[in-house]
Amino acid sequence: MAGATSLDRRQRRRQESIEQVLDVAVAVMADHGVAGLTLGEVARRMGIRPPSLYVYFDGKHALYDALFERGWRALLDTMVAAEADLDGEDLVADLLALETVFVRWAVEHPAYAPLMFWRPVPGFTPSESAYAPAVDLERRSRAFLARLRDAGLFPPDVDLDLVYRTQTAVISGVVTQQLANAPGEPFETGAFTSTLPDVVAMWLAHHAGPRTDPPR
Repeated sequence: MAGATSLDRRQRRRQESIEQVLDVAVAVMADHGVAGLTLGEVARRMGIRPPSLYVYFDGKHALYDALFERGWRALLDTMVAAEADLDGEDLVADLLALETVFVRWAVEHPAYAPLMFWRPVPGFTPSESAYAPAVDLERRSRAFLARLRDAGLFPPDVDLDLVYRTQTAVISGVVTQQLANAPGEPFETGAFTSTLPDVVAMWLAHHAGPRTDPPR
């Protein structure tokens, strides 16, 4: 029992150390951009020698992989909580609410967003486990689009794959424009984030067909 307790304590300390490394890495990316992340700078800020980081990560791409997963998991948790708060009475309002939460998170986490949504690091490809939260969020998004179709907001024969791809294109466009052109502006009054209600309405109108009663 004592041995198991000691092992648990060591595992907990190791995880705490990993989280500290990730926190510092995020701060470095916030200051120098995703491509500006180096193990040397992380070590310098932590007051340790760079080889010490190899106890936790076997290279910079492994660190990127952990950061990629951490960002997507945080966004997934945020979206799951937002979806749980919806009343389901007005699906159009719910749609805008979810898109608002997504875009707000992205523009308020500018250190993570480029790594998650773009490909700023040559040669880096996230692992399957790191990509898993993004896949889960995609699954949830597609399920919500199916609810919109079943409620008559889209035609019964709508191509949901196309609907999903255009949705991600327009929403990522808002995020990209805001972060690229006006990153310091508040979400509510941002030059591009403030267009979100119009963008969502245009996207919905583009795919919408005649309203029908939902199946009973």
